[in-house]
Amino acid sequence: MSNQNITKNEIKKCNTIINKLHNYYSKRIVGQTNLERLILISLISNGHILLESVPGLAKTTAAKTFTEAINAKFGRIQCTPDLMPSDIIGTQIFNYKTNSFETKLGPIFANLILIDEINRSSSKTQSATLEAMQEKHITIDGVKYDLPEIFLVIATNNPIEEEGTYPLAESQLDRFLLNIKLTYPSISEEIEILNKIENNDFEKTESPLSLDDIKYLQNITNKVFIDETIKEYIATITNATRNPHNYLEEKYANYIELGASPRAAIAFLKCSKVLALLNNRTYVTPDDIKEIRHYILRHRIQLSFNALSDDITKEQIIDLIFESIQTP
Repeated sequence: MSNQNITKNEIKKCNTIINKLHNYYSKRIVGQTNLERLILISLISNGHILLESVPGLAKTTAAKTFTEAINAKFGRIQCTPDLMPSDIIGTQIFNYKTNSFETKLGPIFANLILIDEINRSSSKTQSATLEAMQEKHITIDGVKYDLPEIFLVIATNNPIEEEGTYPLAESQLDRFLLNIKLTYPSISEEIEILNKIENNDFEKTESPLSLDDIKYLQNITNKVFIDETIKEYIATITNATRNPHNYLEEKYANYIELGASPRAAIAFLKCSKVLALLNNRTYVTPDDIKEIRHYILRHRIQLSFNALSDDITKEQIIDLIFESIQTP
């Protein structure tokens, strides 16, 4: 699609919306600017996030802050082994007053949902949740209920505890647009957090935006131009993950057991367009593809046991693949 329809006024309005969101976020959250950027990318792309993090790194606060900034509805689900699908999507409840069953919708009916420690829920509950995320609707007693048009799930995965957990299957991991790994704050950021808490300086103001502002960004993003050479670049990258022997040395090619599905290519297409807009451009560049490579591919490729024993990371393999492909 050509970028000729994107006007200067539209770009100006997009920048205004993005700046308002950034200012609101920065008043509530110290650091985590990368998380802010990636949540916004997912929100505009209508995708979901799998977030790997140890406790206490402001995941819930960041999700709530985004929800408040756009005047949306927030939902939070704490996963446990005994959590049932009906606890998330909803169920039929008998009303003794009316002598009839009534539908009670679950917490997934919100614009932004934080599903905490999704790997603690059973495989059955994970499947029901991910199906709702993919289909954007659920069915209760034969009746279909559409989820909100603006709908983002941030599912957290605690990497430090394995007891009592149910790891997500590869097919389920693929349904997440991005995979983000959070790191601890720097010393200066942690000092700033302490100062803000001591002075009660986490400013809370009225929502500067609305859901319509996010829809506006989505509409403009669809107009961002992506050249055929960039699409070929994306397709070559995903092909390299499936046929690594055609691109990498045999030693490194043998480390890859499973490559990325076409969902990875779609993710590159959508996210690169958003990145272009965030960088005040109306067209996608190869650098946009490179910037998001780890977030899109790290949960979509699977490495062999030999890779783990040789201390080879997914990020290293992804970088080698990108180095093997000529940049357009």
